Amino acid sequence: MKTIVGFFCTFFLFLLCSAGYGQRKVAGIVLDRDTKQRVARVLVLNNTSGANVFNNGKGEFYLEMQKGDVLIAKREEYKNDTLVYGGQEVVLFHLQKTSIYIEPVTVVAKKNPDQILAQRRIDYAKAYQLADAGDYFSVGPNGAGLSINTIYNLMSKEGKNARRLTRYFQHEYEENVVDWKFSRTLVKSVTGLEGQLLDNFMVRYRPSYSFVQQASAYQLTGYILSKYGQFKINPYFKPLPDLTKIKIDEK
Repeated sequence: MKTIVGFFCTFFLFLLCSAGYGQRKVAGIVLDRDTKQRVARVLVLNNTSGANVFNNGKGEFYLEMQKGDVLIAKREEYKNDTLVYGGQEVVLFHLQKTSIYIEPVTVVAKKNPDQILAQRRIDYAKAYQLADAGDYFSVGPNGAGLSINTIYNLMSKEGKNARRLTRYFQHEYEENVVDWKFSRTLVKSVTGLEGQLLDNFMVRYRPSYSFVQQASAYQLTGYILSKYGQFKINPYFKPLPDLTKIKIDEK
């Protein structure tokens, strides 16, 4: 049995190495088409090879590609940007926000976190399937044995990318839940803050996902009021970010 498993593992590794032949790692940047500012948390997909990566906080990424590959940049609240790689040293994406303008009011479509996650599961059903390794043992007409599909999902580069992608979607979901409940509208209505002071308060006292998930509306309002009392002592203080929580993936 070990010999059979070893053969299939070697065979799959050979296929993965062969698939990457002729590609090279290319740098890229994602920008907002209107503001020209860099956009983070963008999924960049090589639609030809299936490779994918999320850019870092600076809007930068590195991805393997070769001439002729079709590249797609995706982010919630932005339209997808698609281009064909022509061999340039740096790839530039320009994302445009998805907004519906009705004079004189601007209406921006917004989904709640559960709807966004549900759509992710539909759009990336294959990734969720690969990320779920399944049972190690399968039962067939000839009896029980090791599941080759499970071994492939666990060891293949495609399976690892799928697990990384689904972990990101879960993190995205948790951040969206915090944004949804700890909203600027709520904080402004409770504290009366606006502009830069409101921005400073939102960053300094952003609650955790575990807290907002369990807190009632009354508890969340109480939290905001208690933090507002601290905020008034020194409203212009801006704490440095926790570097241990900043992950920059340039692979």
